[in-house]
Amino acid sequence: MKFNRRMFMTPPAPAVALPFGKRLSCGVVLLNDQGELLLCHVTGHDHWDLPKGGIADDETPEQAALRETREETGLCLRGCDLLDLGRLPYRSRKDLHLFAARVPRFDAGLLWCDSRFDDASSGTRLPEMDGYGWFPFQAVPVQCTRKLNAVLRERLDLPALLAQLSQRPLAQPVLLPAPAPQPAPSTWLPPPRLSA
Repeated sequence: MKFNRRMFMTPPAPAVALPFGKRLSCGVVLLNDQGELLLCHVTGHDHWDLPKGGIADDETPEQAALRETREETGLCLRGCDLLDLGRLPYRSRKDLHLFAARVPRFDAGLLWCDSRFDDASSGTRLPEMDGYGWFPFQAVPVQCTRKLNAVLRERLDLPALLAQLSQRPLAQPVLLPAPAPQPAPSTWLPPPRLSA
């Protein structure tokens, strides 16, 4: 079957109204039946995170969460696979709108990140995430920032969430093929043309 991006899109809805100065980040909590959470290692930092990111003006939280998951892991989920966990306080100037899905345990080493940033120290474009892993719920305080730990361990109950998701069909994400590596910029110039 040929992949069609529209298969994974939900119809547009009105943009989310945010309080003045408050940003919204949307993401997906991916759990498996072994009681593990999928986390992404943040490039250049010593912590792990959920696949999540900012919402565009023309997106719903669900659309933003699906897009961010696709960009940061290569995984395509369907909106109907997600359980809406709602908007949760995160930082003084940012809230999270999270969704959850129960997925089969797969090799996290196959995931890849298409979302890039300009690294100020090297001047190169680096992936936002540079590693992936399945972690038991009790590893969250060690692997994640204090703020994300508060969301995952205090505002959410991961074992209860997994039990709730177990009442729903198992989501079957599609892993997109990783893009071909971009060649390094070259300093080679073609020789000048000689006139006859």
